[in-house]
Amino acid sequence: MNMIVCVKQILDPEAPPASFRIDPATNTLVPQTAVPAVLSPFDEQAVEAALRIKDAKGGKITVISLGVNLLRDVVKKPLSLGADELILLEDPAFVGGDSWSTAYALAAAIKKVGQFDLIFCGRQAADWDSGQTGSCIAEILGLPQVTVAKKIEVMDGKVKVEKVTADGYEVVEVPTPALITVSNELGEVRFATFKGTMASKKKEPIIWKPADIGVDPAKIGAKGRRTKTVKLFQPVREGKCEIITGENDEDAAGNLAKKLVEVKLL
Repeated sequence: MNMIVCVKQILDPEAPPASFRIDPATNTLVPQTAVPAVLSPFDEQAVEAALRIKDAKGGKITVISLGVNLLRDVVKKPLSLGADELILLEDPAFVGGDSWSTAYALAAAIKKVGQFDLIFCGRQAADWDSGQTGSCIAEILGLPQVTVAKKIEVMDGKVKVEKVTADGYEVVEVPTPALITVSNELGEVRFATFKGTMASKKKEPIIWKPADIGVDPAKIGAKGRRTKTVKLFQPVREGKCEIITGENDEDAAGNLAKKLVEVKLL
């Protein structure tokens, strides 16, 4: 099995909201403090899905990431877990894109990689939560796709996927090659071993620029955006507390019931 996994470096989504501010002039998020970079957790699930298939069936896993100033300790994590190759689309021209322009560049890189059986993406990136890039890649490459997968089984030139739904899951079968987006219901991601970490330090990523993958410069990064952010803001959360009392517990309970009816909670 030849597998490709697309991963994204993001600011730690567990950082407190106070670590950021919104620049209303540019509709961008500005870190106020040093927020560490991590791989999007959903993308780690995608790596784990590929590793489980490699464990069972063998094969090769190629990881692709796009951005600028990518931290090697972050983007090399899949290598420490057992992936075989890391390709970085690393150039300022790739920055500032939306789901479509990012997918366009990733699809071009996947075409250059060549033969593959499966492409894995996280169900969504844990920073913007759009959940569109994987589907856009499938559309550009003309591939069948299954989204929000919780279990993947490869057999006889096809893939059986348990797909998460609102009230459980459904089983879908698709032929290969195909693209699958992986959800957190897949389960725990393995830890890197010491041997794997040391081996990853010796592997240098392959760097591709826009010219290397033959993309139209007008279709990547900010120039290739098909969407526009109209407004970005931090929600204001307000709350108030009212203490319900009475002459005794029974009286207080009656007053509470009346209040709940008044505010239409009962």
